[in-house]
Amino acid sequence: MTTLLQLDGLTKAYPGVVANDDVSFAIRAGGVHALLGENGAGKSTLVKTIYGLVKPDSGSMTLKGAPFAPAEPRAARAAGVAMVFQHFSLFEALSVAENVALGMENPPRLRDLAARIREVSETYGLPLDPGRRVGDLSAGERQRVEIIRCLLQDPSLLIMDEPTSVLTPQEVEILFATLRKLSAEGTSILYISHKLEEIRALCDAATILRGGRVVGEVDPRTTSAAELAERMVGTKLTAPKAVAGDAGEVVLAVAELSLPPVSQFGTPLQEVGFTVRAGEVLGIGGVAGNGQDELLAALSGERLSKVGSITLDGTDLSRRGPTMRRAAGLLTGPEERLGHAAVPEMTLAENAALTGATRKEMLANGFLVWGRARSFADEIIAAFDVRTPGNHVAAQALSGGNLQKFVIGREVLQAPRVLIVNQPTWGVDALAAAAIRQALLDLAGQGAAIVVISQDLDELLEISDRFVALNGGRLSGDVPTATLTMEKIGLMLGGAHDMEVAHV
Repeated sequence: MTTLLQLDGLTKAYPGVVANDDVSFAIRAGGVHALLGENGAGKSTLVKTIYGLVKPDSGSMTLKGAPFAPAEPRAARAAGVAMVFQHFSLFEALSVAENVALGMENPPRLRDLAARIREVSETYGLPLDPGRRVGDLSAGERQRVEIIRCLLQDPSLLIMDEPTSVLTPQEVEILFATLRKLSAEGTSILYISHKLEEIRALCDAATILRGGRVVGEVDPRTTSAAELAERMVGTKLTAPKAVAGDAGEVVLAVAELSLPPVSQFGTPLQEVGFTVRAGEVLGIGGVAGNGQDELLAALSGERLSKVGSITLDGTDLSRRGPTMRRAAGLLTGPEERLGHAAVPEMTLAENAALTGATRKEMLANGFLVWGRARSFADEIIAAFDVRTPGNHVAAQALSGGNLQKFVIGREVLQAPRVLIVNQPTWGVDALAAAAIRQALLDLAGQGAAIVVISQDLDELLEISDRFVALNGGRLSGDVPTATLTMEKIGLMLGGAHDMEVAHV
């Protein structure tokens, strides 16, 4: 087997941390190679080095047998390396063809480029209309734009970072068929994902990083997901377990909730309705861009709707803002942990006070009692194993997984009557994800009503009692999670009617 890219002793250090420590491995030509590791393991630094965004302190790379040290992404692309990032870099007001042209060094005439986009997208089973405005595309279609933009470069190596996080199960199968076709044609793929069953289904080799070092190279096809996860984190994992018990009375009732979008590219909520009982976890699944952020904003009180109702234990909270809803026991955790759930420059003690001041009784005569804020932050740090020197540290100094544990712990420890979280384990490693899911299940076991909005279908199948799909700002009917299959979920996420889904 011919080696396409060889990494030898790559090391990159930042103040206080060695991101990559003597990393060496090879990617074969035409191979689908997984790069695995928990948050902070060094994956991002490594792929940025390959793509020319980071210069290593020491070590070397060889591409197609020649020295490879790209000074910038343009040099990497010229050498045949392309990358699809986890977060899209598209202009919503421009067309597909215009967005693709912006990523090219010397784009052809737009008419010629449009024809090429059609040809390549259809060849690889990812059809695109080059004239459509990106703002009108679904999340899955936007990812196609990013992929096709890379394929037009005819790359030898395609790097993909969490590519399935915005896709339905059916779209994942289409993507995998495309990647297998590329592999068969000789293109190498470096694939990063926290979804280990996907790794096992797609990849033929895997390099595992922990603490910046290579700790293993395995064949994922013959290695269980549990073993992969345990090698990533260096300890044995236990699956989250729900506390046995029947659901109680209805705690949260949402009826005919409608809300216009904030911008022309947003998604309007349309007659959303659901109920959640005490001790129950309701899972709301949906592909990105179908109204998840709008739904959380409406439920938290950040945006007030003139249509519909939100009732907590029989009390209508529809016209009350976030502070009053929190005081009543309805707490929420948004998807964006840094900037929305937490203020980057503020300390953990200050961030603990932002949402916990009322329920944790931190106020005295209108002033914040800082000792109570610091004590609450310490309580969160201890209970959720947040790796940090102390409550004086700024939120932005924490790793993604540790900050996520902190913001989820901050809400859980306020003993909410209802907790609604959006993407609770987004981008966090297996160990942190398991801890967060167990905390949500434990809270439900104490009688709280839990709503989990997530694009991670495995997560929803693991912890929810009932499942509903969010599509175009509308909710499907609810289905007991135990009766679901991936095919049925895919139909629901795609907007199939309840009757169609029932017969799957």
